Amino acid sequence: MKPIWHSLDISLDQLNEWGDNTMGTYLGMEFTEIGPDYLRMMMPVDHRTVQPYRLLHGGASAALAETVGSMASGLVIDSQKQICVGLEINANHIRGVREGYVHAIARPLHLGSTTHVWDIRITDDQHKLVCISRLTVAILPKRDQ
Repeated sequence: MKPIWHSLDISLDQLNEWGDNTMGTYLGMEFTEIGPDYLRMMMPVDHRTVQPYRLLHGGASAALAETVGSMASGLVIDSQKQICVGLEINANHIRGVREGYVHAIARPLHLGSTTHVWDIRITDDQHKLVCISRLTVAILPKRDQ
């Protein structure tokens, strides 16, 4: 399979550094794998990511989905000429999680010139489905600051 990424010269360390000082780092998100057509990351289920019932907060799942999908779009585009921003996200919460980590994998459903659509599946440590999300990303021309 031919990789979908604009450049193959990217490491997990670089991806994790790009996320420094963002919501992702505050919530403990970490990129864990880059495949030819997917990107994976994980997030702890802890005091930062749970709701009052001590279950994983749906908003934390949505933040994880948007982070992994947006970064995946960022790896597909030519970042010298384009930027990508979230346009729409939905999330169906399937199962509650109280501890451990959740793992997200983003795969493209559509990679167009002006939009990308990503399917993001979030599972728990036992590989049980926790959340299904779809993220639409707008691809915009980069403007001079």
